[in-house]
Formats: sequence, C-alpha cells, structure tokens
Amino acid sequence: MPSDSSQTGPERAKSRALGSLRGLVPFLAPYRRLIVAAAAALVATAIVALALPLAVRRVVDGFAGKSDPLLNEYFAGAVAIALLLALGTGLRYYLVTRLGERVVADIRKALFARVISMSPSFFERIMTGEVLSRLTTDTTLILSVIGSSVSIALRNVLILIGGMALMFFTSPKLSGLVLLLVPVVIVPIVILGRRLRRLSRENQDRIAESSGSASELLLSVQAVQAFTHEEPSRARFDTITEGSFDSALARIATRAVMTVIVIALVFTGIVGVLWIGAQAVRAGTMTPGELVQFVIYAVMVAGSVGALSEIWGELQRAAGATERLVELLQVTDQVQDPPQPVALPRPVRGEVRLENLSFRYPARPEVAALDHVSLTVRPGETIALVGPSGAGKSTIFQLLLRFYDPQGGRITLDGIDLRDMARGDFRSVMALVPQDPVIFAASARENIRFGRPDATDAEVEAAARAAAAHEFLTALPQGYDTYVGERGVMLSGGQKQRVAIARAILRDAPVLLLDEATSALDAESERAVQSAVETLSRGRTTLVVAHRLATVKKADRIVVLEDGRIVAEGTHDALVMQGGLYARLARLQFTDGASAAA
Repeated sequence: MPSDSSQTGPERAKSRALGSLRGLVPFLAPYRRLIVAAAAALVATAIVALALPLAVRRVVDGFAGKSDPLLNEYFAGAVAIALLLALGTGLRYYLVTRLGERVVADIRKALFARVISMSPSFFERIMTGEVLSRLTTDTTLILSVIGSSVSIALRNVLILIGGMALMFFTSPKLSGLVLLLVPVVIVPIVILGRRLRRLSRENQDRIAESSGSASELLLSVQAVQAFTHEEPSRARFDTITEGSFDSALARIATRAVMTVIVIALVFTGIVGVLWIGAQAVRAGTMTPGELVQFVIYAVMVAGSVGALSEIWGELQRAAGATERLVELLQVTDQVQDPPQPVALPRPVRGEVRLENLSFRYPARPEVAALDHVSLTVRPGETIALVGPSGAGKSTIFQLLLRFYDPQGGRITLDGIDLRDMARGDFRSVMALVPQDPVIFAASARENIRFGRPDATDAEVEAAARAAAAHEFLTALPQGYDTYVGERGVMLSGGQKQRVAIARAILRDAPVLLLDEATSALDAESERAVQSAVETLSRGRTTLVVAHRLATVKKADRIVVLEDGRIVAEGTHDALVMQGGLYARLARLQFTDGASAAA
C-alpha cells in the first residue's frame, strides 16, 4: 500500500536530484570536527598523489641522463611520497567510515523515534515493511555514500582539478587537446544521469514494496498455511520481486552504458593525445620524463573522470534514498501534542467525560463510528460498554488513548481536554488490556514488566498471580524467564491474554481500559481473572468493553451502543426490564445459551 508521504507517478520523476542530499546536513552538523579532520586527510592525500608524478619525472630523466648525482635521492623521495600516500589514505578511510557509521546510526535512531510516536492513522497509509525498508535498505545506501562515495568523489575532484593544472604546467599544447574531450564526456553523463536518478528511485520503491509484502505474509504465516495459500502468496511475492529485479536491471544497464561511453571516450582521446606527445619526444621538444609525467597525470585525470561517472550513479541512488527518509521524518502526524501542554493534576481522580463526541476513521470517512456520544464516568466507577460489533465500543478506547482525535466534541480527564495535555502525561495513568493481546519476543517476565519497567521481580509475580497466570508461567521450561517467541507463539490465546492482564495489573493505573479482556479464557480462568479484575477495579475508574454479558453484570452501569450511538444505559437488571437491544442480547446469551447447554 503506498504511503501518502511518497511521491507517485510523474511527480516522482521530478526528483530533486542531488539537492535531496541536503537533508543529511542536520545529521552531519554535530560532527564538524570529524568532517574537518577527514577533509584535511583527503586534501593531504590528494596533494601527495599529485606530487608523485613529479618525483617519477626526475627518476626517468635521471636514467636518461645516466649521470644525475641526485638519482638516489629521487628514488628515496618517491618512496617517501608513496608511504605518505598510504598513511593518509588509511587515515582518511578511518575518519570517513567512522563519520558514515555515526551519521547513519543517528538517522536510524531519529527515524525510529519518529515512527514509533506516530498515531495509528499513519500506519493506515503505509505498510510496516516499507518503513523497515527505509530504516535498513535506504540507510545502508546513505552509509555507502557518506562512508565511501562522497570521500572518493571529493578526492577525484581534487585529483581532476590538480591533475589538469599540472598537465598544463607540463605541456600546455597536449593539455589543450585533452580539454577538447571534456564536453564530449560531460554530455552523456548529464543525459544518462537523469534517467539513472529516476530508475534509482523507482528501484528503491520496488524494494520497499517487496519488503512490505514479505512482512505482511510472514506475520500472517499461520493464516496463509491454514488456508493453503502458500502458492498464491509465493506467486504474489515473486511478481513483486521480479518487478524489483526488472527495475534494478534497467538501472544497472543505464549505469553500464554510461560507464562504457565515458571510459571509451576518455581513454580513446588520451591515447590520441599521447601519440602526439610521443612525436614531440622524438622531435626533441619534450623530455621522456616530461612525457611520463604528463602520461601519469593524464591517467589520473582519466581515472578520476571514470570514477566520478560511477560515483554519480551512487549519489543518485543515495539522493533517492535520502528523499524517502526525509519524507518520513517530515511527515505530519494528525495527532500532535500542544506547544504548551497542560499538566494533569496529581493525584488523578479519574473522572472521564465524553462530550458530544463524533468520529469517523480516516480510512472510512463515509461511516460514523461515533455519532454525538456523551457519557460521564465518575471517579472509581465501573462502566461496561456493550453492543454488536461495529457499534463504536473499541473506538471510544481509541479516542480515550488519543490514538485519534474526534471530528466533533471532546474528551476530558479530570476536567482537562485530552488535546490540551501531552499524550504521554495522561496515557501514563491508563492501563489497557486490548482484545488482541500484544506479546513481545522476550521472556514472560519482561512482557509483564512492560507495564512498569521499574517493577521488581516480586511485583511482577504478584501481578501474574492476580491475573491467574502464575501457575502456567512457572510450568514453562525456564519459568518466568522463558522466551515466549515472536508475538508469543509459544503461548496459547488464553495465556497471552492473562499475560496482558498481568501487565495492566502491574501498571497500577487510576484508569483501566479492558477491551474484551477475558474473551480468550476458559471458564475456570475467566472466573479467576474476573475476580482479580473486580478487586483491581475498586477505587479505579474502569471501562470494560465486552460481548459476553456475564462478565459485566456487576458493573455500576452498562452503556449500550448501536451504530455509534448510546441507545440505553443502566444496570443489568434495569436494562433487561426495559427490553430493547440489551434485553435481546441477554436473552440470546443467557436463555438460549442455557438451553443449548441443557
């Protein structure tokens, strides 16, 4: 699924070229000293490299003269220059590579920090696999550029400029002939470079699409296998991967053609110029040492041009990757903290008010998830939200946690609008048990401690006992320290839900949000957990979403929702007496259920 933050179609072709690399400046700025040191090493090695042909010229002319008393010194000088070149090159490599690794690590941290704080509406528009692709593949490209390509490019630019100047110093006539080749070489670089930039961006998008598809299918591997959907899934992934390959092939072919043209033109021209130089040596207007010096400089210049043509392609790819990363870093979240948030007073009383609340999900704007809903939950009160699927029960939780903002009305906690507070402030006093419990690839102990990272082992185990999880956790191979696998694959559905409940109990928050908290439990575990929840709820504001009415009969109030509206409110007995939707649901679950059991 493409994200809104990505360009598509013709807009994507209008890439900002290498200007996109300016997005790396904020990440490079903190390391000015390292950049200066790397630049100094780079300039020094370039100067030393340009000095080497001068020493070679002396050596060659010394041989030609057969009696130059400084011949040994020339050889020693050439060796010394070579050693300096080796030392400088090693230092440059260390500094530049270190800079690249440091900057890319900072980019990855900034990108993850940005994405992990985005509201759920962001993930309705972009697949998690695509985000991971940008976090890994795109940053790896940038590492290649900062840690290698830019350094090599700058070095070759210096060699090109210095080499051309020293070529003119050696032989203005031959250098003038070489300059005639420059426009011939530049034209194909510019023309093919534009196509290469577009293909590079397209290739990166295809890679991200492939990563997103693989992530989605692997996370749902049990469903894929249960419905024998392996072959269609393979076919879908193969199609996307082949598209990525075709895109890469077009990019590679373009770059190969550009490299062939540039190198062929450069070296053909150089050979022609050298033929003229050989005639000058034969005529006595040029010494052999001068010709060798000119040849070395010409080879260095030609090599620089060839290297720059290749690096140009790398820079184009990195520009596309940087553009994608900057888009992600700059994407606007629909839910944001206010510039000057109001602090939630402590201690928290836990009064929750829904005032004329209206909401439509961004992905389904034509359907009203909530339609002018008003509800007051007093401190310490337990409210049950019941109704058919799609009535808006879980949506209330989504808005209470401010994963979304309502289009109309407001929600207050202790009289303060949620939108006036920092999200981390009011979320810290809430504990959620979702319908689909989230279990991390860690130990059972760490999964429970996720609710309160500073909790002791004793507090973790006490929470597990209260959630009826202690018995099965101690029976695991390493007890509480057993690794439960990705998404808790080693645990049953009921066990995962009890771990999630233990996590909420450990959080010890003034406001509890229980979304079908006992839906995956067997009857015995449900009774144990229900007893724990009732104990936990005392003195706390508790909102419970439930389809199974037996779990909410003891709630202080039951609020019945249908089509995004509150249609009834009261105790269990009062609502049964009133008739209507709740009475019908109760009759289906209690009377028909009892008949079926009989």
